[in-house]
Amino acid sequence: MTDLRTPPTSDGDLFSERARQYALEKPLQRIHVLEAGCGWGTGLDLGDRDHHATGVDQDSPALRAHTIERTDLDTWHLGDLRTVPLPPRAFDIVHATYLIERVPHAELVLDRFVAALKPGGLLLVHLRDRNTAYAFLDRTLPRRLHTSGRRGRRRARQGRGAHARVPQPAGAQLTGDAMVPESGLRRPPERAAERALERAVRPAGRTAPPTALYERVASRSGMQWYCVMRGLVVCEEYASRRSIEALGAGTGPADLLCRLVALLSRGRLTADHSEVTFVIRKPENRFARVI
Repeated sequence: MTDLRTPPTSDGDLFSERARQYALEKPLQRIHVLEAGCGWGTGLDLGDRDHHATGVDQDSPALRAHTIERTDLDTWHLGDLRTVPLPPRAFDIVHATYLIERVPHAELVLDRFVAALKPGGLLLVHLRDRNTAYAFLDRTLPRRLHTSGRRGRRRARQGRGAHARVPQPAGAQLTGDAMVPESGLRRPPERAAERALERAVRPAGRTAPPTALYERVASRSGMQWYCVMRGLVVCEEYASRRSIEALGAGTGPADLLCRLVALLSRGRLTADHSEVTFVIRKPENRFARVI
């Protein structure tokens, strides 16, 4: 098993670089990429290499809106990740950023991704580590003070008239009826202390990843165990403090809270990092026959 290291570049650059290196090994082959968690973030940059990108994610208004806005996807499917169409051994690269920790039945979802990966293919995973002080605060703080979530939204109402339908790209599939977001409603003023704490522990804007569930596999040790049990090879493994740094690491109350939690847990929950990054390869069986 590899050692935990600090990445020299951002995870997006790291994953895109590994994807381009993989594509160079297949000069005459079209690269098929599965963007797992296409409702948040951006895709891989493969340059001018011929590739086909398929996106999958859960079905919610916010994730659907972001998926529709993306121009790098050739096709996408939203719904239960245990049932979305994923042909076996169909993808060269599976790219999953901020997904494993926010989906239910994460281990089963990972099994589907691995089954859809070609032998020798890459599984690129970036997740918030469950066994960190940051994740503990993310799980235990009230929802409206959540470090990774947004303010709770009212349930979107069914649209009426000409604006009721959301444009759907060719080849796309949705689960359930299209909904339009409810118009903004002004909330009653809150106490100044609560607003200050909320600004301190919650990133602003759309940069904050979706709210996480943190099942046991969504951790450094959980992913290492999963790879050992499934016969996968961890090529690279890195730690980062992206979520903590987004909240003002070293200066803000979020960093102090993380260090306090780490101290009270006697080191069981670390404050040294908040996310882990894995570059995983699915081994090839050189003795297998293609029928």
